[in-house]
Amino acid sequence: MAATEQDPASNTIKDPADWTTGDEPATGAQQSYLHTLASEAHEEVPEDLTKAEASERIDELQEKTGRGR
Repeated sequence: MAATEQDPASNTIKDPADWTTGDEPATGAQQSYLHTLASEAHEEVPEDLTKAEASERIDELQEKTGRGR
């Protein structure tokens, strides 16, 4: 398997809803990246997101901006 491929049975990628720290406030890095993506997507981002919510929003905005490819 190439280094860029993911093993489907791998447990390294978890659904943010299953994170044990998912209810904690978003990290500074998440907030910074969210604001960058939101600016590119011409969208607003709430300031009080949890880590899990921020991760999901990042995924959505990456898809919208094309950065997730």
